[in-house]
Amino acid sequence: MNASSHHLIVGGQRSGKSRHAERLAQAWLAADPAHRVTVVATAEAWDDEMRERIERHRAERPAGIDTVEAPRDLCAALQVEARPGRLIVVDCLTLWLTNWLMPGAGAPDLAAWQAECDALLALLPRLPSPVVFVSNEVGWGIVPLSREVRAFVDELGRLNQAVARCCGEVTLMVAGQPWTRPVSLSP
Repeated sequence: MNASSHHLIVGGQRSGKSRHAERLAQAWLAADPAHRVTVVATAEAWDDEMRERIERHRAERPAGIDTVEAPRDLCAALQVEARPGRLIVVDCLTLWLTNWLMPGAGAPDLAAWQAECDALLALLPRLPSPVVFVSNEVGWGIVPLSREVRAFVDELGRLNQAVARCCGEVTLMVAGQPWTRPVSLSP
């Protein structure tokens, strides 16, 4: 598999990122009766509101799409699910990073996070499946006051840039509208 088969969708909250990924998944399914789609969901239900969000995403997900939950072990999930004829949608990188850097219990394991991130970037060119990644673009707002939140925003920006370099296309979602372009590998 080459980078041109992967796709990164970024945008703000409620910009239509997941809905656009679902439309791409439906088009994949419609293109060939042998095609399959798996969503790798990274969300964890920390509270009632998050549980409702997760349930809403599950309920709105089109029929014929399998779901695997992988809050932290994204690489392992990709390796298990990837195969020719299967599109994988990762929803989303932002929550995956949150689970690593802001765990519900204990301190973040930064060395383990870096190893998992490096493993993802090394794995992507070898996967037999195309992957559509969903992630938030959080760097356009004000500079956060706390060191931890600034570090998170910086790390998500680095992660989005690194994943984008492994993709053939990047889509920016604005008010439910996709703005897609091929990835340029030049500086």
